[in-house]
This record gives sequence, structure tokens and C-alpha cells, in this order.
Amino acid sequence: MKVKVMIKVRNLKKRYDDKQAVDGVSFDVHEGEIFGILGPNGAGKTTTLEMMETLRSIDSGSVEINGIDVEKNPRDIKYLIGVQPQSPAFQDKTKLTEVIEMFAAAYGEKVDPMEFLRDVELEDKANSYVEDLSGGQKQRLSITTALVHGPKVFFLDEPTTGLDPQARRHLWDLIKKVRDKGISVIMTTHYMDEAEVLCDRIAIMDNGKIVAIDTPRGLIKQLLARGFKKKQYVEQANLEDVFIDLTGKGLRDN
Repeated sequence: MKVKVMIKVRNLKKRYDDKQAVDGVSFDVHEGEIFGILGPNGAGKTTTLEMMETLRSIDSGSVEINGIDVEKNPRDIKYLIGVQPQSPAFQDKTKLTEVIEMFAAAYGEKVDPMEFLRDVELEDKANSYVEDLSGGQKQRLSITTALVHGPKVFFLDEPTTGLDPQARRHLWDLIKKVRDKGISVIMTTHYMDEAEVLCDRIAIMDNGKIVAIDTPRGLIKQLLARGFKKKQYVEQANLEDVFIDLTGKGLRDN
């Protein structure tokens, strides 16, 4: 079956004064896949995402989302994408149902807030104020507010930073559910285990360039083929598994 290309990035460049932040980046993102962009701080990941999201101007090159040129049609692109920032911020003294309704209204949509809150397991917090939520709950709310208009592409910037292991794993499940709805997910993360579990394919950036693109397994095989070796410790579980087992797998107010 032919895979639909949802995003085409071609020779994308961005310079800040004397620094070439993004230097000729090209890649495709398929419909209904989780595509990770990994790299050290300053590699150009965030700048690349911001150009794709219409938040930053493009010096040269191009980005197309669902066949629409991002630079030429930024307004149309905003209806095609959802963006979940690293540190979500909401208006205080606003109930969760009201938050959902406000975000939907901004796109001219009228929705059932409870349906969206159920999707992220926040229905019991429907009448709570945003400021009363934990960090993990705010991240889940942020995800659902980014999806109220039915986008085809969803951007996440380090979505699990600062969350405990239980909240992280539940957010992983939520991201997979978004992907399973046919939405293309593009995410950055500094957690290699997160990228390995979630991403269908990964682009690794360094110094503004993409140095490798493949599936997580494919990238590992390439490393091994180059002769890489390390001591092998075969364990059936790790410390995070112990933590989850002893403190319970259920979703808490986290």
C-alpha cells in the first residue's frame, strides 16, 4: 500500500547573525506516523519545528503540509496543524470544559468538551480550574486543546519533560492514540528511551544538519554494522519497571 507523504521539507535553511541554525534540512513525514527529531541543544530542532509551524520565517527552502506551502499560505496551515508547547499555559480561574470550548471557538468549531476530556482521562476534572491541575494533567489538557479542530498534523516539543514515570507512560499511550487516528505526529525529545518506544522513524540533527534518518531499529543496526560494541547486560526489567510495579500502574493525579 502506498504511503501518503503528509509533510515535505526541502533544503530548509535559517540563519541568526553569524550562526547557520538550520542548514539545508530535507525530510518527509508520512500520514499516521510518529516522526522524532533528536539532537543535542543547539542542533536546530526547535527552529526547524517553528518554521514548519509558521512561527518563524523561512530563509530558503520549502515546507509543504498536505500539499500546501507553509510560507505562502500560513493561515491555511494553522487549521491543518495542532501544536503542544513544552510549557503549556492557560488562563487562571477557567474550568477545563471552558478551556476546551474557548480553543474550539478560536477555530470556529463547536464541540462536546466532555468527549475530549474523556479521551485524555480528565473527565473527573471537568469542573476543576486549570491552576489546580498537576504537571501531567496540564500536559494532557494541552494535547487535547491542540486537537479540538481536527488537525492532520500534531507537533510536540519535549512533551514529557519534568513528568514522573507514571505520567510519562500514560502520555506515551495518549500520543500513540493520536497517531492511531491517522494524525501525523512530529516530536522532539531528549529521552532516548521515549524516542525508541514512540517513534516510527527518527531524524537525528547536529549543527543544523540531519545526519541520519531511519527507524529506531534501523539506526541501531547501522551502528552495530560499523563495529560498535559494548558490554551486554541482559535484564528482564529496569528500575523504572520496579517503580511502576511498586507504586501502581493506575493513572493518578499527576
